[in-house]
Amino acid sequence: MKQVISTTAAPAAIGPYSQAIKIGNLLFCSGQIPVNPANGEIPEGIKAQTEQALANVAALLNEAGATVDNVVKTTVFLSFVLK
Repeated sequence: MKQVISTTAAPAAIGPYSQAIKIGNLLFCSGQIPVNPANGEIPEGIKAQTEQALANVAALLNEAGATVDNVVKTTVFLSFVLK
C-alpha cells in the first residue's frame, strides 16, 4: 500500500511531487534543499546548508516512523562555482 508522507518540519514540495512516499517498509524521499521550514531562509555557508538539508531529511524520516539509522542508500548532489 502506498502512503504519501508530508510534514511541515521540512520544506513543502514546490512542484508536482511528494516530500516522501512509503511503500511497504520502504521510504522514498524527494531531494531536500537547505531551506529552514520555520522561516523559509537558506543559511549561510556549506556546513550550515548541509546540516539544514540533513535535518529536513531527518524530519521526513521521523514523520514516517524511521530514523537515519534506517537509511540504506542516499545520493548527494553538489554544485559549486570555480573562481
